[in-house]
Amino acid sequence: MTPHAIEVAALAPSDAVLTGYDEAHAITYRRLLDADADGADWREVARVVLGCDPDNDPDCVRKTYESHLARARWMTTNGYEHLLRGGAPH
Repeated sequence: MTPHAIEVAALAPSDAVLTGYDEAHAITYRRLLDADADGADWREVARVVLGCDPDNDPDCVRKTYESHLARARWMTTNGYEHLLRGGAPH
């Protein structure tokens, strides 16, 4: 993985509630959704948005990409409600 301002976990959260990780990665999620809507290749998105090198470990990076994209989609259908109620529990 290349250095980024915010470190990306191997897998995004799958909790049914908003997490601090989700809040910290809101921009990452938005970028993933935008890239997906544009039809961008997952490998390039992994490099640019997640800071992962798909050439190094394609299976692992693909799982990282897919889990974060799934979480980004969850944010648009469920997670935003948690944001409206004040964000992740502390």
